[in-house]
Amino acid sequence: MADTNGGSMITQLYADDIARQADDNPTIYGDVDFALLPERYDRDASVDDERFAPIRSRVADVIDDEALMGRVRNYTMKGDRVADAYAALIPEYGFGTLIDMLEQAWADGPEAVAAAPAELGAFIASMEETAGWVDLDLVEKGAAAERIPMATATPFAIRGAFLATFLNKYAALPMTMTGTLSDEAAAKRVFETASFFTATTLPRALRRNGKGFLAAAKVRLMHSMVRFHLMQSGQWDVATYGIPIPQIDQMPAGQIGVYFLSSDALSNGQSEFTDSQRAVVELSRYRCFLLGLPQELVGQTPQEVVDLMTARHVSLREGFDDEICGSLVRGSLSAELFDRSTWRGRAHGWLENGFSRFVLTQRFLGGDEEVARSVGIDFGTSHKVAATFAGAAIAGTTAFYRLGPKVPYAAEYVDARLNRKLARLLDSYGHADFVTDPDRYHLNDR
Repeated sequence: MADTNGGSMITQLYADDIARQADDNPTIYGDVDFALLPERYDRDASVDDERFAPIRSRVADVIDDEALMGRVRNYTMKGDRVADAYAALIPEYGFGTLIDMLEQAWADGPEAVAAAPAELGAFIASMEETAGWVDLDLVEKGAAAERIPMATATPFAIRGAFLATFLNKYAALPMTMTGTLSDEAAAKRVFETASFFTATTLPRALRRNGKGFLAAAKVRLMHSMVRFHLMQSGQWDVATYGIPIPQIDQMPAGQIGVYFLSSDALSNGQSEFTDSQRAVVELSRYRCFLLGLPQELVGQTPQEVVDLMTARHVSLREGFDDEICGSLVRGSLSAELFDRSTWRGRAHGWLENGFSRFVLTQRFLGGDEEVARSVGIDFGTSHKVAATFAGAAIAGTTAFYRLGPKVPYAAEYVDARLNRKLARLLDSYGHADFVTDPDRYHLNDR
């Protein structure tokens, strides 16, 4: 396959699978030239680029790794085979019916769905085929460990992590075109994200009949529906942006926490995860599997995780567009996530607003407040004070949930309290639909 943009040939290991999307799913991909290398892939990236200054040594480790960069390049043009096939049935069934059938298939099995299309059975079966590279017992241990940060840190940090996905126009454009600009829509997506990750940490939630399993299926279908509508719109520029929501862009969402864990491990001289770290990593790996990511994009060691995420960062051309990125940032920052009619609600809102900005600035922008301001994120004195108080509150509650079970006779009480807090949080996040409404797409704006 020649690269029509003059770049390197797509790695043959994945080339046939990438190109076959056009034949397997002509409804979505029939007009796509999979030989091209989209503009979003930075073929001219150099280890000396200014944007790599904070992680130059890590970039040097991957930028000349042809196999790794070839893998990233190809997954930049890869969707979700089974979920895309199911989403391609929208013209025949309508997206509401597809969702209803998916929910029934989760509850009762595909065979219980009247006149179920074969694509539904294939979708569910692909998720039921538990990856041989995942240890489900270890997943449960990881979920138990992750319930604590989900109860303590996530309510304050989720908006900051969510905002991080909006800082590059090549990755953020689908969010703009699907109408995620209003305060209401932004708040809903933030809460849906928090709801998904929180739900997947509940006991056995990711097993076949768990609600986390269903949530993962609905997230996959939502992404495939976005691909269907954008590719059908005639307004999506493949030569510039590649495939909408490619698999390479879903990797950070599923593994960002593990990336930071891995970075810290490497800084501490670790080449392998500790037992407790491995459990958290295994939860992430299985969650990624259910979301459709292949093993090739899910690392097993600290170095593999960091290399994969770094390679993806190297591949993504830098680009902040105010119309695309700025609108998403402003919409998300101005969204009222909490009821401020009470002093408690106002206090929580103030703490969350400061801490989320802290998370975004420190974790995703290298602590550079000038860069943060350049993309519309102010991190002033009031925000810093709020972040400090929020950090103290998080540290205190985290210590309670981690140390409490070690006190004689307290374990059962602490665990029950943690589960009640998670239940209240899920209730406050509201019902997560995980759907996309094409009537709200901003297709004529582009």
